[in-house]
Amino acid sequence: MSKLKLNRIKVVLVENNRTSKELANHLGKTVSTVSRWCTNEAQPSIETLYEVAKYLKVDIRELLVSTEIKS
Repeated sequence: MSKLKLNRIKVVLVENNRTSKELANHLGKTVSTVSRWCTNEAQPSIETLYEVAKYLKVDIRELLVSTEIKS
């Protein structure tokens, strides 16, 4: 079973010329924790996702994979 890709943190970091290490330092998290979010091995809490969005100056929805079904 393949893992679900629920967040786009890695993509948004790249789009904003930021690194996972910078994000980890800003949030006071370990680099390995942020790395697990970026690979979708783990997911941040909603509160942490909000802090990530504020740091990257994006709408929180940009950090999530869309669930919209396109026909």
